[in-house]
Amino acid sequence: MENQTIAAIATALAESGISVIRVSGDCAVTIADRIFRTRGKKHILDHADSHTIHYGFIFDGEEIVDEVMVSVMRAPKSYTMEDTVEINCHGGVWITNRVLEVVLRNGARLAEPGEFTKRAFLNGRIDLSKAEAVMDLIASDNELARKCSVSHLQGAVASAVKSLREKIIYEIAFIESALDDPEHISLDGYGNKLSGILETLLFEIGRLLDSFGNGRMLKEGIKTVILGKPNAGKSSLLNTLAKEERAIVTDIAGTTRDIVEESVRIKSVSLRIIDTAGIRKAEDQVEKIGVERAVRSAEDADLILYVVDASIPLDENDTAIVSLVAQKNTIILLNKTDLTAVITEEDVSRMFQNRFPVIRISIREQTGIDELEDMIERLFFHGKISFTNEVFITNVRQKEALKEAYDSLVLVKESILCALPEDFYSIDLMNAYSALGRIMGEEVGEDLVNEIFSRFCMGK
Repeated sequence: MENQTIAAIATALAESGISVIRVSGDCAVTIADRIFRTRGKKHILDHADSHTIHYGFIFDGEEIVDEVMVSVMRAPKSYTMEDTVEINCHGGVWITNRVLEVVLRNGARLAEPGEFTKRAFLNGRIDLSKAEAVMDLIASDNELARKCSVSHLQGAVASAVKSLREKIIYEIAFIESALDDPEHISLDGYGNKLSGILETLLFEIGRLLDSFGNGRMLKEGIKTVILGKPNAGKSSLLNTLAKEERAIVTDIAGTTRDIVEESVRIKSVSLRIIDTAGIRKAEDQVEKIGVERAVRSAEDADLILYVVDASIPLDENDTAIVSLVAQKNTIILLNKTDLTAVITEEDVSRMFQNRFPVIRISIREQTGIDELEDMIERLFFHGKISFTNEVFITNVRQKEALKEAYDSLVLVKESILCALPEDFYSIDLMNAYSALGRIMGEEVGEDLVNEIFSRFCMGK
C-alpha cells in the first residue's frame, strides 16, 4: 500500500471559494495528466517542470468536470518527498467529491487519515516529533499553542533529543572501545568522569520533563475550576467568560448539581473551565454527589477561581474551601460588589493568609473581568515563555520516553556507586539512547506509527 499513489481532499469539505485535492506517489503526475487538459485540450503535465502551476480543465472522459489550477511538485522536493499534484478546483461538497472520484477512477486510491504526513515521515523528510507537531499545529486554538507547535515543527524537540543522544552514544562508544582494547584505552577513574556527565544529562532531561506541565496547558488549555458556595455567581462567571449562556443561572441556591465544562480562549491562552456545584453540607443525595465531583475537580485543577459572595458573611463552608485550594494556583473573586458588602478584600485575604490575589468583581455590572483575564495570563505564561531557546514537551508519548531515559541514566549512576563493571554502564546507557530515539521515531513499531497517524485528519 505504501507504494501506491494516494489521493484525498486536503481542505475542509464545505462550501468555499476553492478546494484542494492532493495526489501523491509514483503515478501522481501520470494520473493527473490523464484527466487534465489545457484550454487547447492538450495533455502537458507529464512533461511539466517541478513547482509549476497550470490552468485548464478536469475531464471525465470527454465531459468537462471543472475549471482548475493544477500544481506539480516532483520528488524529492515535495511534502511527501514523492511526486505530488494538487488540484485546485471550485469549492463545494459535490464538485470536490466529483473531482476526487475522477482521480480515484484513474489509478489512485483514497488516502488513509494522516497518510501524506506518514509518508513524509517514512521517507525521512520529518521525524516523528515533527509529524506530531503538524497535528498539534492544526489543532492549536490560541497563539501560544501555535507558537509552541511551530517551534516543534522547526525541530526544537528533535534538536534537544539529538544533542542528548550524541552525548550518550559517545560514552557508549568509549566504553565499548576500552573493553575491546584495554591496552590502549584505560577506564581508570572513568566512573567519576561519567558521573559528572550523567548529572548534566539528568538535569537536561529533567528540565524537559518539568516542561510538560506548561506544555500540556499550552496544548490542551489550563484546567480551571470555579469553586464557591451556592449562589455565589459561579455559573454567571462561566457564562461571562464563555460569552454565551452555557450554565443555568437562577436565584435558587444549588442550581448547579453536576459539572459543566467549556473551552474558553482568554487573550493568548486557552482555558478548560469547569463550573461546579456549590460547596456546602448537602442533605440532598444528588447535591452531595455534585459537591463530591466539585472536590475531585479541584484536586486535578491547574487553576481555581474561588468566587466569594461579598453580600453574605464568611462561614464554615468557606473554611472547607480553604483546605481545597491551599496548594493550588488560586484567584479569589469577591463578587456582587455592586450590592452592600458585609465582607472586604482584607477579610478574604486574611482567611487565606494573604497567599492569593483578590479581585473585586461584579458579574451583574461586568466589572473586574478584564483584570481577571490579565491576571490569568500573567499568572501562567506572561513573560515566562520563549520559543527561541526553551523547549516544551506537549506530548504524553514523548514524556514517557524521556522518563524511561531518565530512569535508565539513574541506573547507570547506581552502577557506578556500586562499583559494578563498566559493561553494566553500557546496557543502561543504550536503553536511554533507545528511549530517546523513540521520540523521533527510531525503533518504534509499525502499530504505534499507524496509531499515531490515524489521529490525523484526512488529506494531511
